[in-house]
Amino acid sequence: MTTTTARTVIVRAFGGPDMMQIESRPVGDPGPGELRIRHHACGLNFIDVYQRTGLYKQPLPVALGMEAAGVIEAVGAGVTHLKPGDRAAYAAAPSGAYCEARVMPAAQVCPLPDGISFEEGAAMMLKGLTVNYLFRRTTPLAKGDTVLFHAAAGGVGLIACQWARSEGITLIGTAGSDEKCTLALEHGAAHCINYRSNDFAAEVKSLTGGKGVDVVMDAVGKDTFEGSMNSLKPLGMMITFGNASGVVPPIDVSMLAAKGSLKLTRPTLFTHIADHETCQRMAAELFEKVTSGAVKIRIDQRFPLDQVADAHRALEGRKTTGATIMTV
Repeated sequence: MTTTTARTVIVRAFGGPDMMQIESRPVGDPGPGELRIRHHACGLNFIDVYQRTGLYKQPLPVALGMEAAGVIEAVGAGVTHLKPGDRAAYAAAPSGAYCEARVMPAAQVCPLPDGISFEEGAAMMLKGLTVNYLFRRTTPLAKGDTVLFHAAAGGVGLIACQWARSEGITLIGTAGSDEKCTLALEHGAAHCINYRSNDFAAEVKSLTGGKGVDVVMDAVGKDTFEGSMNSLKPLGMMITFGNASGVVPPIDVSMLAAKGSLKLTRPTLFTHIADHETCQRMAAELFEKVTSGAVKIRIDQRFPLDQVADAHRALEGRKTTGATIMTV
């Protein structure tokens, strides 16, 4: 049996960024359906913050991180889509991607094309697969449809802007500064609204001739929920997929009828990628968007693993644009 140790970011009590600590943990051999991967980079996402604070509770102690990229060192029995030496990337449960190496289930780990760097792979999997399910798997979207996307200059948002442009979908973004709005526009948003200086729901109605949008994609949560509902056209779809500003309070479902027979869903990526074949197909679609040049992965912040607390502070403080990675 091979046993090494790997630096791993652990939380032993829920709380702020300072609750994270780096420990050396043993890494053994993979069992059936598992693999061992040595990371080159790992990604940072709001779900990591939710798990650190206890909003999404897991048994303690817990290792953080949901996406990374690196090289396969060993595979267990039954793993056929990857072999030692392969480049790979993933967004997958269980958490634990903030580390040098780990043993994990193989089903959601995907072969990484040579044309995509480890840093890009670590920055794109959770965010890019999220955009995939938002645009292709949650509700029918077609060329000419209009989408409102909050936090359009963030890691998910910049991919969404480019994805929408590549498929002829009009994306109206929101962001918290004029500079971030410019960034979203440069990446394919048709319009971008500074929500700090404008009523975004009123602006959306103005931009759509009073009709509203077909779909809202909202990872902000509490602060934008009401305005998002008011931005939809009758029969529109509200997709709430995150809680960056806090959890959306309970609602009276009759409000959906009053606002025009609206639809409301709260999906998660991990439901969509639970099936191995579906996950691999979604990843292949994402990789094709990137290798074709339709989507470019923008990494604006890089931190070494031992500065993970600073990385979390930057994300929570709305000081980031594009994707943030940690190098291992």
